[in-house]
Amino acid sequence: MPTPSQNALFGMGNPLLDISAVVDKDFLDKFDEIVKKSKVEYHAGGSTQNSVKIAQWMIQEPHKVATFFGCIGKDHFGEILKQKAAEAHVDAHYYEQNEEPTGTCAACITGDNRSLVANLAAANCYNKEKHLDLENNWGLVEKARVYYIAGFFLTVSPDSILKVAKHASDRNKVFGLNLSAPFISQFFKEPLMKVMPYVDILFGNETEAAAFAKEQGFETDDVAEIARRVQLLPKVNKNRQRIVVFTQGREDTVATVGDKVTMFPVLDIDQNDIVDTNGAGDAFVGGFLSELVQEKTLEQCIRAGHYAANTIIRRCGCTFPEKPDFQ
Repeated sequence: MPTPSQNALFGMGNPLLDISAVVDKDFLDKFDEIVKKSKVEYHAGGSTQNSVKIAQWMIQEPHKVATFFGCIGKDHFGEILKQKAAEAHVDAHYYEQNEEPTGTCAACITGDNRSLVANLAAANCYNKEKHLDLENNWGLVEKARVYYIAGFFLTVSPDSILKVAKHASDRNKVFGLNLSAPFISQFFKEPLMKVMPYVDILFGNETEAAAFAKEQGFETDDVAEIARRVQLLPKVNKNRQRIVVFTQGREDTVATVGDKVTMFPVLDIDQNDIVDTNGAGDAFVGGFLSELVQEKTLEQCIRAGHYAANTIIRRCGCTFPEKPDFQ
């Protein structure tokens, strides 16, 4: 099995600075005071960045196995985001601009409840010509063997996704995409279906699978059947059969293995041990990618995904202990 090399995993998406604070209920009405009044924690966030960060954590060494592209502002939060990505040992190369501030996702924690307030801001300003197409940056794309982009980025720069996806397909590398949210299948159907022929691994959860099936006229809400139908959608690179992986929370994960659809039981967890399920999907993908980049079996990739998700939901935010305990 190959050992992971630097920049072997490439991710591109909407970088957000995650800001967590414990607040009282009244505070949610006065959101702007969050940073001034509360003791806050900062983390490098956003769906794709979360996943590559977790993949890097699972791999540990060498550092910078994961590359990440996205857009931030030239501001204080941008500097913190760069610092946090570096602390996570992710090789982040952000497109920095002055028009919009760095995107944020504030998590206001009241007892067992979390209120999430996301502001994409700069994340929406990614510019393919001014970043992805630059020789040095494209060189990092070419260096990678595995690519992963969350569907949310279809709302920002579908041309960037298509360029990376076509490169992966032409070079027989692995390109992964996530359905990310029902609204992507509903309102960004055209860019989604443009990139689908290049998708080697499609991720999603049961709700996203159902929304995709409805938009495609599959006339079934059976997750296993949807996975089978998605696998059969047209694909450019015929050397590699598409893999479809749908998580279902505490229910079995559904995945296509060859021509069959197989159920993979998730790890048991006491409901009292669950602190925060936000980020569980990102964590699953991160665990999966950490093994995929080492060319492990699909079963091993899913096992790592389950481990990562099981670890993250025991903690607040998309955070993790210093070292993984995964064999």
